[in-house]
Amino acid sequence: MQKHTDDDETGGSSTVTTEAIMASPDEDRRSSLKPSVLILGGCGFIGRNFVHHLVSNNLATKIRVADKTPPQTAWLNKLHKESFAKVEFVSANLINTGSVSKVFDDNGSSFDVVVNLAAQTKYGCTDEVYKEGVLTLSLHCAKEAARRNAKKYIEVSTGQVYTADKKASHEDSKTSPWTGIAKYKLQIEEELPRIEGLNYMIIRPAIVYGIGDRTGVMPRLITAAVYRQLQEKMKLLWTPELKMNTIHVEDLCLAVWHLIQYGEQGHVYNIVDKSDTTQGSMAELVCRIFDIKHDYFGTVISNFARLNMAEIVDDSNDKHFEPWTEACNRDGLQYTPLSPYLHQELLYNKHLYMDGQKLETTGFQLTKPQLTEELLRQMLDDYVSMGLFPKSLAPSLR
Repeated sequence: MQKHTDDDETGGSSTVTTEAIMASPDEDRRSSLKPSVLILGGCGFIGRNFVHHLVSNNLATKIRVADKTPPQTAWLNKLHKESFAKVEFVSANLINTGSVSKVFDDNGSSFDVVVNLAAQTKYGCTDEVYKEGVLTLSLHCAKEAARRNAKKYIEVSTGQVYTADKKASHEDSKTSPWTGIAKYKLQIEEELPRIEGLNYMIIRPAIVYGIGDRTGVMPRLITAAVYRQLQEKMKLLWTPELKMNTIHVEDLCLAVWHLIQYGEQGHVYNIVDKSDTTQGSMAELVCRIFDIKHDYFGTVISNFARLNMAEIVDDSNDKHFEPWTEACNRDGLQYTPLSPYLHQELLYNKHLYMDGQKLETTGFQLTKPQLTEELLRQMLDDYVSMGLFPKSLAPSLR
């Protein structure tokens, strides 16, 4: 059998047989069925994992990532860096219409699939910041997608848009957003049906965790590490029954791609795992990892704290910051994106309780249905390996 050496699509060298060469027209035809994908906000937590999912599974003919943060300063791990080396990156501030037009233009062609992960995701911002960074940005992107006849436009929203009931929210349940981000995410959801020619779907994930998480579960892990260092019991507001439903980022990425193929235009889909995660179940896992105990302040003290939430949260965050900073200095961590800071919006007595049956009816199956100690340890170990989490606080390396 004669063999030829040629460069593969990743820029490396590969060995190709004559049979493979003869089959290349069929390969080209199959390749042409793969879409071109534009990922807005692709350097963020979900975005980097989605990029890695597409690249590692060879799912797209072309991938372009648009973000105002370049990959070089986005704290990517080794695997994510390797994936980003195989995609096109465009630096852009998507609040500006000129930047949006540049990002969408592909030498006169249009991208088949557009996934919008771009938004102001920091908690505790002003309405003006959210209006511009969530609503205005997303409207510009959605209108441009419609103008360029994108085949699929995916708007990634949040489960925080639902009324915080003790009953699981399905896609047509009542909405009453309880964070600033959710308030403006819901507004953009309401605007999308008014954009003529937009082939959209809306995705509402639960709390997303996994490799690269900084604001979902990770601050609770950092806080537990701090209490281990303080040799104190970790005390929590409210009760262990408070619903804090979750979804692993890898399953979220799988679900997004699944819905691009099988979801219905104009529909909303919840994405949530089977854990039925509560504050209590999450605290049990986190405290087991760090070998600490936890307790709850109880209803009376928690309700009193509600009256002066900002001051209580500030005092708590101040308590956590000092030992965290000491550990970082002790281990020589000059820079890290990680923080024990928890904004008061994430400490409200609000249930995030979601029903994921609609997604299941499309044939989707979770690969990580349960929040586990192992999955949380993977997050910690990844940050330790990158030199972003103090080794002296890491349970697996202590």
